[in-house]
Amino acid sequence: TALMTFDKEIVIDVRKHLLGRLASKVAKELLKGQKIVCVRCEDITVSGSVFRNRIKYQKFLRKRMNTNPKRGPFHKRSPREILYRTVRGMVPHKTKRGDAAMKRLKVFEGVPKEYQKRKRVIIESALEVQGLKPRRKRCSVKQISELFGWHHGELIENLEGKRKERSAKYFEEKREREMAVEKAKKECSKELEKIDALLKQHGYK
Repeated sequence: TALMTFDKEIVIDVRKHLLGRLASKVAKELLKGQKIVCVRCEDITVSGSVFRNRIKYQKFLRKRMNTNPKRGPFHKRSPREILYRTVRGMVPHKTKRGDAAMKRLKVFEGVPKEYQKRKRVIIESALEVQGLKPRRKRCSVKQISELFGWHHGELIENLEGKRKERSAKYFEEKREREMAVEKAKKECSKELEKIDALLKQHGYK
Protein backbone atom coordinates (compact mmCIF):
# COMPACT_ATOMS: atom_id res chain seq x y z
CA THR A 1 0.00 0.00 0.00
CA ALA A 2 0.92 3.66 -0.25
CA LEU A 3 1.80 4.33 3.37
CA MET A 4 4.17 1.46 4.17
CA THR A 5 7.40 3.48 3.94
CA PHE A 6 8.52 6.84 5.30
CA ASP A 7 9.21 9.42 2.57
CA LYS A 8 9.90 13.13 2.55
CA GLU A 9 6.39 13.82 1.22
CA ILE A 10 3.70 11.46 -0.09
CA VAL A 11 1.17 12.59 -2.72
CA ILE A 12 -2.05 10.57 -2.50
CA ASP A 13 -4.63 10.51 -5.30
CA VAL A 14 -7.77 10.19 -3.15
CA ARG A 15 -10.22 9.57 -6.01
CA LYS A 16 -12.66 6.71 -5.23
CA HIS A 17 -11.42 6.43 -1.61
CA LEU A 18 -13.91 6.15 1.26
CA LEU A 19 -13.84 9.32 3.37
CA GLY A 20 -13.65 7.74 6.84
CA ARG A 21 -11.14 5.00 6.01
CA LEU A 22 -8.94 7.44 4.12
CA ALA A 23 -9.00 9.97 6.98
CA SER A 24 -8.05 7.35 9.59
CA LYS A 25 -5.03 6.17 7.56
CA VAL A 26 -3.89 9.73 6.85
CA ALA A 27 -4.30 10.77 10.51
CA LYS A 28 -2.18 7.82 11.68
CA GLU A 29 0.65 8.68 9.29
CA LEU A 30 0.56 12.39 10.15
CA LEU A 31 1.02 11.56 13.84
CA LYS A 32 4.04 9.43 12.92
CA GLY A 33 5.65 12.48 11.29
CA GLN A 34 4.87 11.82 7.60
CA LYS A 35 4.08 14.79 5.32
CA ILE A 36 1.04 14.07 3.13
CA VAL A 37 -0.56 15.83 0.16
CA CYS A 38 -4.09 14.76 -0.89
CA VAL A 39 -5.19 15.66 -4.43
CA ARG A 40 -8.55 15.29 -6.27
CA CYS A 41 -10.53 15.62 -3.04
CA GLU A 42 -13.74 16.31 -4.97
CA ASP A 43 -13.90 12.63 -6.04
CA ILE A 44 -13.79 11.12 -2.53
CA THR A 45 -16.63 8.64 -1.98
CA VAL A 46 -19.08 8.70 0.93
CA SER A 47 -21.22 5.63 1.64
CA GLY A 48 -24.98 6.18 1.55
CA SER A 49 -27.25 7.99 -0.90
CA VAL A 50 -27.10 11.72 -1.62
CA PHE A 51 -30.45 12.18 0.17
CA ARG A 52 -29.20 10.49 3.36
CA ASN A 53 -25.93 12.42 3.41
CA ARG A 54 -27.76 15.67 2.77
CA ILE A 55 -29.88 15.15 5.91
CA LYS A 56 -26.76 14.28 7.95
CA TYR A 57 -24.94 17.40 6.78
CA GLN A 58 -27.98 19.59 7.51
CA LYS A 59 -27.88 18.33 11.11
CA PHE A 60 -24.18 19.21 11.25
CA LEU A 61 -24.90 22.74 9.99
CA ARG A 62 -27.33 23.31 12.87
CA LYS A 63 -24.57 22.82 15.45
CA ARG A 64 -23.54 26.24 16.73
CA MET A 65 -22.69 28.20 19.85
CA ASN A 66 -25.84 29.29 21.69
CA THR A 67 -24.64 32.66 22.96
CA ASN A 68 -22.56 33.79 19.96
CA PRO A 69 -22.68 31.71 16.72
CA LYS A 70 -19.84 33.84 15.26
CA ARG A 71 -17.42 31.96 17.52
CA GLY A 72 -18.12 28.62 15.84
CA PRO A 73 -18.22 25.83 15.09
CA PHE A 74 -17.49 26.79 11.49
CA HIS A 75 -18.96 24.59 8.76
CA LYS A 76 -16.77 24.29 5.68
CA ARG A 77 -18.40 23.47 2.35
CA SER A 78 -15.56 22.65 -0.06
CA PRO A 79 -14.45 19.00 -0.57
CA ARG A 80 -10.87 19.64 0.55
CA GLU A 81 -12.03 21.32 3.76
CA ILE A 82 -14.45 18.45 4.47
CA LEU A 83 -11.52 16.01 4.23
CA TYR A 84 -9.34 18.30 6.37
CA ARG A 85 -12.01 18.52 9.06
CA THR A 86 -12.57 14.73 9.02
CA VAL A 87 -8.83 14.12 9.52
CA ARG A 88 -8.70 16.78 12.24
CA GLY A 89 -11.41 14.92 14.14
CA MET A 90 -9.10 11.88 14.32
CA VAL A 91 -6.08 13.85 15.57
CA PRO A 92 -5.61 15.45 19.03
CA HIS A 93 -5.34 18.83 17.28
CA LYS A 94 -5.48 20.91 20.48
CA THR A 95 -2.16 19.49 21.68
CA LYS A 96 1.27 20.50 20.33
CA ARG A 97 1.75 17.06 18.79
CA GLY A 98 -1.64 17.16 17.04
CA ASP A 99 -1.17 20.75 15.85
CA ALA A 100 2.22 19.83 14.35
CA ALA A 101 0.64 16.78 12.67
CA MET A 102 -2.08 18.87 10.99
CA LYS A 103 0.56 21.27 9.63
CA ARG A 104 2.01 18.30 7.70
CA LEU A 105 -1.23 17.86 5.74
CA LYS A 106 -2.09 19.60 2.45
CA VAL A 107 -5.39 19.07 0.64
CA PHE A 108 -6.43 20.16 -2.88
CA GLU A 109 -9.27 19.88 -5.35
CA GLY A 110 -7.91 18.68 -8.67
CA VAL A 111 -4.15 18.33 -9.14
CA PRO A 112 -2.15 21.58 -8.73
CA LYS A 113 0.66 22.31 -11.19
CA GLU A 114 3.46 21.59 -8.70
CA TYR A 115 2.14 18.03 -8.15
CA GLN A 116 1.23 17.10 -11.74
CA LYS A 117 4.62 15.51 -12.46
CA ARG A 118 4.99 13.89 -9.05
CA LYS A 119 4.31 10.21 -8.45
CA ARG A 120 0.83 9.76 -6.97
CA VAL A 121 -0.10 6.75 -4.85
CA ILE A 122 -3.30 5.21 -3.47
CA ILE A 123 -4.30 3.51 -0.20
CA GLU A 124 -5.68 0.12 -1.23
CA SER A 125 -7.46 -0.60 2.06
CA ALA A 126 -9.39 2.70 1.79
CA LEU A 127 -10.68 2.20 -1.77
CA GLU A 128 -14.45 1.99 -2.24
CA VAL A 129 -14.15 -1.35 -4.08
CA GLN A 130 -12.62 -2.80 -0.90
CA GLY A 131 -15.13 -1.35 1.55
CA LEU A 132 -18.47 -1.20 -0.29
CA LYS A 133 -20.48 -3.96 -1.93
CA PRO A 134 -21.53 -3.16 -5.53
CA ARG A 135 -25.22 -2.87 -4.61
CA ARG A 136 -24.62 -0.28 -1.87
CA LYS A 137 -25.56 3.33 -2.52
CA ARG A 138 -22.80 5.93 -2.53
CA CYS A 139 -22.12 9.53 -3.48
CA SER A 140 -19.14 11.84 -3.87
CA VAL A 141 -18.07 14.67 -1.58
CA LYS A 142 -18.46 16.98 -4.60
CA GLN A 143 -22.21 16.23 -4.75
CA ILE A 144 -22.65 17.08 -1.06
CA SER A 145 -20.58 20.26 -1.34
CA GLU A 146 -22.59 21.52 -4.32
CA LEU A 147 -25.83 21.06 -2.37
CA PHE A 148 -24.57 23.41 0.36
CA GLY A 149 -23.06 26.28 -1.60
CA TRP A 150 -19.78 25.15 -3.19
CA HIS A 151 -19.79 26.48 -6.77
CA HIS A 152 -16.36 25.56 -8.17
CA GLY A 153 -17.14 22.04 -9.41
CA GLU A 154 -17.40 23.05 -13.07
CA LEU A 155 -14.13 25.02 -12.93
CA ILE A 156 -12.26 22.07 -11.37
CA GLU A 157 -13.75 19.73 -13.99
CA ASN A 158 -12.54 21.96 -16.85
CA LEU A 159 -9.03 22.27 -15.38
CA GLU A 160 -8.85 18.51 -14.83
CA GLY A 161 -9.95 17.90 -18.44
CA LYS A 162 -7.10 20.10 -19.73
CA ARG A 163 -4.61 18.39 -17.42
CA LYS A 164 -5.65 14.94 -18.68
CA GLU A 165 -5.28 16.08 -22.31
CA ARG A 166 -1.74 17.32 -21.61
CA SER A 167 -0.90 14.08 -19.79
CA ALA A 168 -2.22 11.93 -22.66
CA LYS A 169 -0.23 13.97 -25.20
CA TYR A 170 2.96 13.69 -23.12
CA PHE A 171 2.47 9.93 -22.72
CA GLU A 172 2.04 9.42 -26.48
CA GLU A 173 5.18 11.46 -27.24
CA LYS A 174 7.14 9.52 -24.62
CA ARG A 175 5.93 6.21 -26.07
CA GLU A 176 6.96 7.27 -29.59
CA ARG A 177 10.44 8.24 -28.35
CA GLU A 178 10.89 4.90 -26.59
CA MET A 179 9.76 2.98 -29.69
CA ALA A 180 12.19 4.99 -31.85
CA VAL A 181 15.07 4.14 -29.48
CA GLU A 182 14.15 0.43 -29.53
CA LYS A 183 13.96 0.46 -33.33
CA ALA A 184 17.37 2.15 -33.59
CA LYS A 185 18.90 -0.45 -31.24
CA LYS A 186 17.56 -3.32 -33.36
CA GLU A 187 18.88 -1.74 -36.57
CA CYS A 188 22.35 -1.21 -35.06
CA SER A 189 22.55 -4.59 -33.30
CA LYS A 190 23.78 -6.48 -36.40
CA GLU A 191 26.54 -3.94 -37.04
CA LEU A 192 27.60 -3.99 -33.41
CA GLU A 193 27.84 -7.80 -33.26
CA LYS A 194 31.08 -7.78 -35.29
CA ILE A 195 32.55 -4.99 -33.17
CA ASP A 196 31.58 -6.79 -29.92
CA ALA A 197 33.19 -10.02 -31.13
CA LEU A 198 36.39 -8.15 -31.99
CA LEU A 199 36.46 -6.45 -28.57
CA LYS A 200 36.01 -9.81 -26.80
CA GLN A 201 39.10 -11.16 -28.57
CA HIS A 202 41.09 -8.33 -26.99
CA GLY A 203 39.72 -8.99 -23.50
CA TYR A 204 36.91 -6.41 -23.36
CA LYS A 205 33.44 -7.36 -22.14
